[in-house]
Amino acid sequence: MTVTVYAASSTQVAPVYIRAAQNLGKLLAQNHISCINGAGKTGLMAAVTDAVLENGGQVIGIIPQFMVTNGWCHDALSERIITPDMHTRKQLMAQRSDACIALPGGIGTLEELLEIITWKQLNLYHQPVVILNTAHYYDDLLQMLEKTKQEHFLHHEGLSLWSVAETPEEALEKIRL
Repeated sequence: MTVTVYAASSTQVAPVYIRAAQNLGKLLAQNHISCINGAGKTGLMAAVTDAVLENGGQVIGIIPQFMVTNGWCHDALSERIITPDMHTRKQLMAQRSDACIALPGGIGTLEELLEIITWKQLNLYHQPVVILNTAHYYDDLLQMLEKTKQEHFLHHEGLSLWSVAETPEEALEKIRL
């Protein structure tokens, strides 16, 4: 099994988010689940990568050339795939995964999460999408998504496009459904 993990690259996040990312990475490795991510060398992305590798797992990093040129690529990936652009990166991350888990993150993580949910709604992605709501980070987004349903911008069945987990352990349970 291979799971794409969307995660922040910020180095200034609270320790609770780093611990959850490290725990997820450890659990992925212990359960023989390969991790795909954006190959970043900082933030939660690096925390997941380092934990997977430290526990004997595999990390496939998919990164656009401009990010490699800027020195943003993690040095110790099991496999590194360099793409010409962000669109190709996200497409490969989805194509190669059996599920997606979104850790807390900024604009890039939110964009990736909402895009994969959109792809699932359009029947372009069929695997589980899990929002890891560490420390209630995603509560406001989840409330907004509920509002899209209430205001008829999202069909009722749209809320089954993703599931929500409070812990990394719960996230792993949800990708195995």
